[in-house]
Amino acid sequence: MDLIAELEAEQIAALGKDIPDFKAGDTIRVGYKVTEGSRSRVQNYEGVCISRKNGDGIAGSFTVRKISFGEGVERVFPLYSTNIDSITVVRRGRVRRAKLYYLRSRRGKSARIAEDANYKPKKA
Repeated sequence: MDLIAELEAEQIAALGKDIPDFKAGDTIRVGYKVTEGSRSRVQNYEGVCISRKNGDGIAGSFTVRKISFGEGVERVFPLYSTNIDSITVVRRGRVRRAKLYYLRSRRGKSARIAEDANYKPKKA
């Protein structure tokens, strides 16, 4: 393993976060810490993961899309952000590509993603 990968692995281990195995097409719930004045609370953001960037590295991020009051809303989360409280996989989607940007132009039934009934977790 090269030096940069070792340093990155050390940093990830120091954060101590357990990131579940998810990919584009999965419906996920992200518990995000929101600070309002002096109070802090966890706000859930649930939607379809439409992309993952930079893999599982420290610079990794993922985009979640949901429909809120009839309007499409996307949010990009850094994978190892200190503001992320939890990531939960609600359902697995069966898709054939890594980036689902085509969902931006779809509405209703054509924007649905089939559920992956026989999902096999990847080897650790």
